[in-house]
Amino acid sequence: MAQNVYEGLFIFDANKFARDHDALPKAVEEMITSEGGEVVVSRLWEERRLAYAVKGQRKGAYWLIYFRQDGDKITGLNRACELKSGVLRHMVLKIHPRLVEPILEHATAAPIHEGEGEGEGAATAESAPAPAEATAAE
Repeated sequence: MAQNVYEGLFIFDANKFARDHDALPKAVEEMITSEGGEVVVSRLWEERRLAYAVKGQRKGAYWLIYFRQDGDKITGLNRACELKSGVLRHMVLKIHPRLVEPILEHATAAPIHEGEGEGEGAATAESAPAPAEATAAE
């Protein structure tokens, strides 16, 4: 069976994540690779307060993983994530084949921090030239 590319968003228990930043992401990555998958990108998205308590927790660490996996293995991954104590919630989405390249390119790019790219020569919405108006040929 052909491998598809998936995006997985995992919300980790912020307390367990704070104690060991590598343990929960490595555990999820091992769940993927143990079934023959390949992790392409794995990174922290952000840590934030949850809208409502999940398993008694008010804060979570959002972890984003892009990976290749056979489609029939995703059910097992979902079940393993439900049983993992440090994973509060998770969602796995299949990426459309036409979108794989741009999404992975964007995910592997270095994040842009506020204030960067605002120096000379940087185009912003205000400084970008307006598109030329089309004129009718006479």
